[in-house]
Amino acid sequence: MPSPQQARAQASAITSGKTDPEAEVSPTSRLRALFDGPHLSPGQRRIAQYLIEHITEAAFLSITDLADRVGVSQPSVTRFAAAVGFSGYPALREKLQSIALGTLAGGPAPDEANRSNELQAAVDAEIENLENLRRDLSDPDRVIEVGRALSQSTPLTILGLRISASLAEYFAYAARRVHPDVRLVTRGGSVAYDALLQSREAGGTWVLAFSMPRHAQETLTAVRVARSAGLKVALITDLALGPVADEADVTFASGTGSRLVFDSYAAPGVMAAALLQAMTDAGPERTQARLEEYEQIAEQHQFFLRE
Repeated sequence: MPSPQQARAQASAITSGKTDPEAEVSPTSRLRALFDGPHLSPGQRRIAQYLIEHITEAAFLSITDLADRVGVSQPSVTRFAAAVGFSGYPALREKLQSIALGTLAGGPAPDEANRSNELQAAVDAEIENLENLRRDLSDPDRVIEVGRALSQSTPLTILGLRISASLAEYFAYAARRVHPDVRLVTRGGSVAYDALLQSREAGGTWVLAFSMPRHAQETLTAVRVARSAGLKVALITDLALGPVADEADVTFASGTGSRLVFDSYAAPGVMAAALLQAMTDAGPERTQARLEEYEQIAEQHQFFLRE
């Protein structure tokens, strides 16, 4: 299936009567389309970014030279080639050379505007993720239902390990303003198991888990422990299908931004905020009382700067 960039190029070629759609696509766009499909590790994204920014030179480098230029190992380059769908680095280099030779022969050149637009491309990808989330939220009933269930679970456990810890911390910080007993779990292994079992013994019924790429094995294990203890699991993740999603009772899938070396989380962040909103709406009287009490304490102890 063609990428969005290729589809637009093909449509342009058809309307203009040209028969070579790729001739209208810049090398930068062709490389982005090539590297956008798989989910690459941060190290692999560094390789991709180097190739995008230096295509006319990088396409003719040996695997040793490319590894040295990027600052990675040769096996890392080989794994990158496999990750983007090639049998090895020679096959990838052949593809890169065909793109580079088209540029040298007079095709569209990767001008400075294209090369400096990687950040804008990352924002564009996040806008697309948010548009998809907006469509998913056209029917808010499931969010409202889960928000009510999380509000009623006392204690409420929030689980986020490794890279997912930041989203879990955000949710737990806000949820504590409107919920009497929120327990945050950001360490895996036996520490997570103890916290989950204690939450269930204390009367908790739900866990909200975050699982962002790269998905941690210990997150999957913790979710299984929660389920085996009798807790239900609501999951915010990037994929509706997968080992962790398969174990959850409810899954909210929100795309992550993967254009840069490290992922960005615009859509999962909004999804978390939507669940927080549903929690506050589920118990308006409790919410108002707790928020007012917190504001009084914050004012008394001057938690925040006066603006």
